[in-house]
Amino acid sequence: MDQRQRLGDPTSAIAMATRERQAQIWTALPGIIQSFDPAAMTCEVQPSIQGTLSDPKTGKATSVNLPLLVDCPVQFPSGGGVTLTLPIAANDECLIVFASRCIDAWWQNGGIQPPMVYRMHDLSDGFVIPGIWSQPRVLTGVSTSKAQLRSTDGATMLELDPEAQRINLIAPGGVYINGIHFDEHHHTGVQTGSGISGGPQ
Repeated sequence: MDQRQRLGDPTSAIAMATRERQAQIWTALPGIIQSFDPAAMTCEVQPSIQGTLSDPKTGKATSVNLPLLVDCPVQFPSGGGVTLTLPIAANDECLIVFASRCIDAWWQNGGIQPPMVYRMHDLSDGFVIPGIWSQPRVLTGVSTSKAQLRSTDGATMLELDPEAQRINLIAPGGVYINGIHFDEHHHTGVQTGSGISGGPQ
């Protein structure tokens, strides 16, 4: 029996029981991606917040890694027949969001499904949202006035500038259109006047 129960303190006992129940509810955690399956669009992820184990004899608490989470669906921005995909790699940081009910039947079959297992807020039901940053790895050079699709180091970038009403393209390796280098392409069958040239090569 807990010491607070021996002292007849029901408020403390209830608070402790509530805290213990909350500790079993998973909502969201940062994680580190271990691998990515592009065919299934799932990740294996290591949660980057540790759990705690208490020795039942001594009461001593020890920090331990949470188990590796497998088959976590990945969220890419998508809608209306358009999707933005990302080349997810091992060691990328992410946010793991846990569904409030078992997602297995939905994940396997789509549509509207009953839960296969009546578990709630469980580590087995995580979704991966890539692109959060811890301070040692934080993204640098983030624009506060332009929208950017960029490499992490900022060396290659497609930038939408609403103030100047233009799109900027930075590509040290060159710009390719249909596999043809933009600066080196030429047209066949060029005619002067009102003629129409051939396709680019």
